[in-house]
Amino acid sequence: MKKRYLFFVSVAYSYPILRPLQREICRRGDEVAWYVEPGCPLMLEDGERHLKSVQAVMDYAPAAVFAPGNYIYDFFPGVKVCLFHGYPINKRGDGRDDHFSIRGWFDIYCTQGESSTSTFRQLAEKHGFFRVYETGWCKTDDYVRLPAVRPSGSRPTVFYSSTFTKSITSAPQLYDTIARLARTGRWDWIISFHPKFRDGETLARYRALAEECPNVTFHEGGVVDASLLSRADVMLCDASSVIVEFMLLDRPVVTFRNTMPGPHLLNVTSPDEVEGALERAFSRPDALMEQVRDYVRRHEAHLDGHCCARVLDAVEHYVWYAQGRTSSKPLNLLRKAKLRLKAGYPLISLPRQWAASF
Repeated sequence: MKKRYLFFVSVAYSYPILRPLQREICRRGDEVAWYVEPGCPLMLEDGERHLKSVQAVMDYAPAAVFAPGNYIYDFFPGVKVCLFHGYPINKRGDGRDDHFSIRGWFDIYCTQGESSTSTFRQLAEKHGFFRVYETGWCKTDDYVRLPAVRPSGSRPTVFYSSTFTKSITSAPQLYDTIARLARTGRWDWIISFHPKFRDGETLARYRALAEECPNVTFHEGGVVDASLLSRADVMLCDASSVIVEFMLLDRPVVTFRNTMPGPHLLNVTSPDEVEGALERAFSRPDALMEQVRDYVRRHEAHLDGHCCARVLDAVEHYVWYAQGRTSSKPLNLLRKAKLRLKAGYPLISLPRQWAASF
């Protein structure tokens, strides 16, 4: 009998995280459907099954629901699985990382490696209502399939990405520098901003630069995947977990005023330093690249292309050995009420056989 799974999409960057998992589900002969929360961009591809209503999800009755975001609808059927939208890099540098916030929605956390697993296991011991499985991140399965080195003869390319956090984003400060470097024609540029980036004036300036310069591509929507990142040799960024993603390709990163700098980064604090740092990054110094690899190993323990398989195996293990043996989740009454109102779901739901009698 085929198993049914559901993908819960509340943010646009969920798509490239979930598609490798979809392939593994289909490879096993099982079924998967997508529920895209109202207000989230609909970016489904041909052949992907879309459940357009809460009732359609209830009728579908998935065995498990997977979410890369911070929450999930508690009233959906199935085991609730957190897949994460990135790695724990504490981009704000304030000693508190939202990556480890426990909000009471999930039954399973599928962690990625040393930087996440031990903390979540401590939290599982403390709270008692969820289980932790180190599976690796689903999205990395796509990175493993790509060649580690770009084709010879391809033009040197910089991928510029910036976070949406106003106090951290480098986009306004670096526009003049990037525009100057782009106009020299020395390198190609791919420019992409986080899907939550809302500074319309800054976005318009970078779009205009792409229209002006044939060597600049502005990537709309901010949803990056392995195939897009693999087109670049070097990344320029500020503070975002996309830094780790790019390093999965064994490529260096230049950062501007990074909040957690280290030897794995070429971090600069002035726009005047950006060009020299990029030139150094293109040369791939041995000491820097070894630090990059060490940093990646700390965050991602499973670069073998089988993270999605481990995620599905984790769900099976939970169902057989842990479901019903954990503590009760917190009531979360206010949060649940807000999500029910958002989804148009009754605040108090009766079993179907009871509801039919009223």
